[in-house]
Amino acid sequence: MTPLLQRRLLIGAVAAGALVLLYLLGPVLAPFFGAALLAYIADPLVERLQRLLPRGWATALVFAVLSLAGLLALLFAIPALQRQLVSLLEQLPRFLDWLEQTLMPWLQAHLRLPPDVLSMASARAWLQDHWAQAGTYAAQGLGQLLTSGLGLIGILVNVVVVPVVTFYLLRDWPQLLARVDALLPHRWRPAVREFATDADRVLSGFLHGQLLVMLAQGTFYAVALSVVGLNQALLIGFAAGLVTFVPYLGGVIGLTLALIAGLVQFQDLPHLLAIGGVFAAGQMLESLLLTPLLVGDRLGMHPVAVIFAVMAGGQLFGFFGVLLALPVSAVLVVLLRRALTRYQDSAWYAQEPPC
Repeated sequence: MTPLLQRRLLIGAVAAGALVLLYLLGPVLAPFFGAALLAYIADPLVERLQRLLPRGWATALVFAVLSLAGLLALLFAIPALQRQLVSLLEQLPRFLDWLEQTLMPWLQAHLRLPPDVLSMASARAWLQDHWAQAGTYAAQGLGQLLTSGLGLIGILVNVVVVPVVTFYLLRDWPQLLARVDALLPHRWRPAVREFATDADRVLSGFLHGQLLVMLAQGTFYAVALSVVGLNQALLIGFAAGLVTFVPYLGGVIGLTLALIAGLVQFQDLPHLLAIGGVFAAGQMLESLLLTPLLVGDRLGMHPVAVIFAVMAGGQLFGFFGVLLALPVSAVLVVLLRRALTRYQDSAWYAQEPPC
């Protein structure tokens, strides 16, 4: 076996071992990856403030402002969301009455079904039984989570460690990059630096643009559904905005939730049509204005590939995997593009077939 082949086999074995280790340590590493992503997103703000302040003070100021904004958003959003959930639950009995007195007789008359096929009495009993069971299971699960040492550690990791790690990564970001750059072999440095520059341009543009799209979409849906009169406008609007990063999924989920809530609250066709019009307008706003203007085609991935990346990230790393799926995919896309360019420029690709 030649030394070159041995070296390649060693590199392949190390890479395979690193991937296996990443998979096994996924639940532990995911909060650190999330913190790194937050630090990367906030770094441009610190870079601008660094022109006026030392890096440490600039980091502390940006971190404090973002933390305060997030805390105020939570203090505003949690009571509002709680009120909307309570309102939805309070409307369920009236919705069941509408089903029993209006919808079920209409279905039985037009579909010629026996009177006992669509029995609301059995549906009410089933709902009450499962509602009670769901409450019992939720209480048991919450109790086990709070009494479990591992559960408490997981909560502390997500609530405490992520902000702390984000702060330190944000403060030391230039030094970390310099240390990684110093470890690169001299002959690889130009290629790696060029790749890192391309990846940073694609990734930063995509992340900042996508965050603005999510915020704009959530605000639009919340305001428009409030105009329609939907009680759960804030809850559904921002839920749809949060999943806008997956193509079409935000609109589908938001429309489904809004139609269910609208059916519970209004029980008439005009309001349901208005809700459908809101989401149709939202999809047009996203596809024709927001995404081309703020994101463009920086990621360059087919929607099917985006959905697969998000599902794969969730399977491997849970919630943080969903958040990290598209940033990691953006870097991989840059890598694949450069590999494809080198392949098409190679003599093996250009070689003509034998006559």
